[in-house]
Amino acid sequence: MKQLPAFKWLFAAVFLLTGAQPLSAQTLKEFFNSSEVPLTYLGVDFTHAKVLNDIAANAMDIRDRQFAAINQVIVNEPKKYDFQKALSTSNVTNDISFVNAKNAKIDAEKIIESGSADEVRFTKATIESIVKGYKFTGKKGIGLMFIMESMNKASAQASMYVTFIDLSSGKVLLTERMTAKAAGFGFRNYWAKTVYEVLNDIRKSKYKEWKASAG
Repeated sequence: MKQLPAFKWLFAAVFLLTGAQPLSAQTLKEFFNSSEVPLTYLGVDFTHAKVLNDIAANAMDIRDRQFAAINQVIVNEPKKYDFQKALSTSNVTNDISFVNAKNAKIDAEKIIESGSADEVRFTKATIESIVKGYKFTGKKGIGLMFIMESMNKASAQASMYVTFIDLSSGKVLLTERMTAKAAGFGFRNYWAKTVYEVLNDIRKSKYKEWKASAG
């Protein structure tokens, strides 16, 4: 059998190594330009969130019941929380098991604070660190996670980072801080409304901005 010269073996090895990357990794450009790239909605991460100026709040109840209830109502009401419409895609699935597991382990004593000193405290490095703590085993495509920063009862406003993740590598592809007003009765409905409002803002303007910047 005729042998390949050494440089051709080297070229073949490099091709195999570099050529394998696109099979596992997803880019924002691919996502925004193809409805076939799967999107997994991962839910709301509350692991570093602060509830501010809510003297009636029960920290244990918030951790043990309310955070999970907010995540559940979002996936239970797809017509209201319409990720397909907001992101112009038909290939959306939900998997909130990852955030529910993390949220359940929050130190309840650190959830509630008075004042607004911690209302703006995340950076891109904070988001990358939070995402790094997840292992999305078996998941492919793009993941979308809302990482809650603060929920201020005095201003009736929440801030969160809308974060796109390459699930195969765990890399943060895009993250942007967005704010929204809360409304409704009960802790769950009051703060879930902020996710609804952020989705509306994405549909109205942010999606087009993100798509344009992705190329």
